[in-house]
Amino acid sequence: MAMKRVAVSAFQALSSSSQSSSSLTRHLHASAGSKKIVGVFYKANDYAKLNPNFVGCAEGALGIRDWLESQGHQYIVTDDKEGPGCELEKHIHDLEVLITTPFHPAYVTAERIKRAKNLKLVLTAGIGSDHVDLNAAAAAGLTVAEVTGSNTVSVAEDELMRILILVRNFIPGHHQVINGDWNVAGIAYRAYDLEGKTVGTVGAGRIGKLLLQRLKPFNCNLLYHDRLKMEPELEKEIGAKFEEDLDAMLPKCDIVVINMPLTDKTRGMFDKEKIAKCKKGVLFVNNARGAIMDTQAVVDACSSGHIAGYSGDVWYPQPAPKDHPWRYMPNQAMTPHISGTTIDAQLRYADGVKDMLNRYFKGEDFPAQNYIVKEGELASQYR
Repeated sequence: MAMKRVAVSAFQALSSSSQSSSSLTRHLHASAGSKKIVGVFYKANDYAKLNPNFVGCAEGALGIRDWLESQGHQYIVTDDKEGPGCELEKHIHDLEVLITTPFHPAYVTAERIKRAKNLKLVLTAGIGSDHVDLNAAAAAGLTVAEVTGSNTVSVAEDELMRILILVRNFIPGHHQVINGDWNVAGIAYRAYDLEGKTVGTVGAGRIGKLLLQRLKPFNCNLLYHDRLKMEPELEKEIGAKFEEDLDAMLPKCDIVVINMPLTDKTRGMFDKEKIAKCKKGVLFVNNARGAIMDTQAVVDACSSGHIAGYSGDVWYPQPAPKDHPWRYMPNQAMTPHISGTTIDAQLRYADGVKDMLNRYFKGEDFPAQNYIVKEGELASQYR
């Protein structure tokens, strides 16, 4: 609530400093004429040619270039987003709409917002807008929106895969094949069945619920911690038990899955002390955000064996530098940020971005669930 008050008061201060709020606040609805729209996506290079539906890369540009340019808009697409001389910086001063993704995020800092005098709308092609300084965006009167629900299935399926990979000790076995080895004992001594294990999700929003539903056929003990309790009918259908106290839930879990957004409250939440509350040999899956975990605490726990396996596709920062310690810690099954950018997900979030741009040009509101910042208010999950 304190964050909300700060954002709202700052927004109101901006609005009240002029006779007309429209002179300072950056309203959602577009003015007439050509717009400068900048998209920041990862570069695909030769892979871009291998699938016509590969629209989530810089070359694919969400498949909306022809549509935008046919309406007279300028559409700049780049993967170059860091440093004072990057391509994004060349357009900061006069872009009106910025489209970026969680997979190759353009970090929209307070300093960038201050210099982006014409910026009105920040769209996330996917889910998760924590690469934007949301307080600064709210104070400046920006609208921040994302394509809610576009890749929930993709991420939930990926989480289930990672759980199985860790439980069955798959990665060392795969490495044996690559290296020409054959040592069954080196795998079997720490390979288990998923059935009968206790899986707890920290966060049970759209992705968390889908994961729990997909875990039910494995006959696991399912726990969840969230700020909101599920509807009784759904909770009964899934067979999951609500745990109000996270610290009480963690010692019960064989597997902990992170499914909450990155906010001021959750940043660095799983530090040395929080991890110590988990049982020795716990497995972690984190496809939410890397900054929810204390980087060194995870490395230390994997090295000591307190965490028996850690898998995820989220890092901080992204792309992860070559010397990021998670690349080299033991018992990890990490990948680049891929879970929410399957081809199916790309088509969904590309359609969602096009729909919101179309609404923006027409002066129409977005679907309510897509707003992350609207009229100085942060969405509830970010407060």
